[in-house]
Amino acid sequence: MIFKTHYGRLRRLALAIVRDDDISRDIVNDVFVSLLDRPAAVVPTFAYLAAAVRNRSLNHLRDCDIRRRVINLYFIEADDYDAVQWPDEETIARIYDVIANELTPQCRRVMELRFSCGLTFAEVARKMEISENTVYKHLRHALNIIRNKLR
Repeated sequence: MIFKTHYGRLRRLALAIVRDDDISRDIVNDVFVSLLDRPAAVVPTFAYLAAAVRNRSLNHLRDCDIRRRVINLYFIEADDYDAVQWPDEETIARIYDVIANELTPQCRRVMELRFSCGLTFAEVARKMEISENTVYKHLRHALNIIRNKLR
């Protein structure tokens, strides 16, 4: 009953944020699926469901932005870049996997602050309390790992 009552409004909310009908449907469905893990006696309010949909939508946009920025940086700085080639979904998934599983926590944090938050080298250095040169070294190290893993 909750699904039928709130699905339409929640899907429109997700659609307004992500601007993709299929993804908005997936987000709303994921929120309802997550409710299955909760006790049946707890009935969520519309406000709770709307906040969950909004948060998942924003997380989706953030994840897409991180992927796009990393891919752009990787290919702009790659020595063997061929403008005709562009990464397929498998390559994008491999890059994302390398970032999540192969990088040190500091390298991952530098990449997150630099590309997800859009901070400058100086801002990243201040936030992490390290030198700008160390920020550059972490970023260069991360890019080298990504390049080597994709070969």
